Amino acid sequence: MQSKKLGWLLLSPTLFILGLFGIFPFIYVVWVSFHEWNPFAANPEKLFNWAENYRKVVFDAQFLASLGVTLAFVFFAVVSEVVIGYLLAQAFMKNFPGKSFFRTIHTLPLIMAPIIVGSIWKLMTTPSIGIIPNLLDTWFGIDLNIGQSALAAFSITVIMDIWHWTPLVTLSLIAALVSLPSDPFEQAQIDGANKRQVFWHITLPMIRPALIATVFIRLMDAMRTVDEVLMLTGGGPGSATRYVGVHIYKEVFPRTNYGYGSAISVIVLYLSIVICWLLYVSLIAPRNKKG
Repeated sequence: MQSKKLGWLLLSPTLFILGLFGIFPFIYVVWVSFHEWNPFAANPEKLFNWAENYRKVVFDAQFLASLGVTLAFVFFAVVSEVVIGYLLAQAFMKNFPGKSFFRTIHTLPLIMAPIIVGSIWKLMTTPSIGIIPNLLDTWFGIDLNIGQSALAAFSITVIMDIWHWTPLVTLSLIAALVSLPSDPFEQAQIDGANKRQVFWHITLPMIRPALIATVFIRLMDAMRTVDEVLMLTGGGPGSATRYVGVHIYKEVFPRTNYGYGSAISVIVLYLSIVICWLLYVSLIAPRNKKG
């Protein structure tokens, strides 16, 4: 009994911070989502409008378009980060000259604030001064202008996200690979298994929990990306990079539509949870049942 009280006492600061900065804001956003509220209007009172904001979201063509673009962005970014992150993790598991230096350089993007990342890529992709358009024009004759080409803007935002967050995936998978026991790999080598067989039947099943957890983190982060894209493209050209995070930002701040923006936030959170649940059910739950 005494140890249980001590455990709750030690957990209390964490639970307090979680409640103050996590649970309470969520409840407040849900409450605001059922109101029509413009705090800068002549009458700034919250007017309860039942589920009208949610009805508007379902029939909002601009939101549905931004959701489609966001899902495409999440798919290409997260899949690329997982593949590249795993390959880099395997590379860093080996010894080679300058390994410590390259690992340090590789993790530098993680310490940069998203708004700084967006500013850096804005400078690098500006046609008149950016190194990327100049190199593409010199080497391949490609005229890159993310202010005019929707495909170029979308592709650059995906590449920027990969550059920024692949180190997180790499570090997570390095931790998973380091913790693997050596016995199964030695037995597979004795049995004559090739690298592909070792990966599919030993490595992947053993790192699956860490891999799925990393995918969940990146998926939820990518679904709400705002800062980098606002700095780089502002959501344009047109609506090519108007991801749901950018859409919410523009509804809440320029248009001061707090109730409607809150409803979109709740729906996006729900969709993120559903996608993660589907991934869990399809990839983790069947394995647990077999075990």
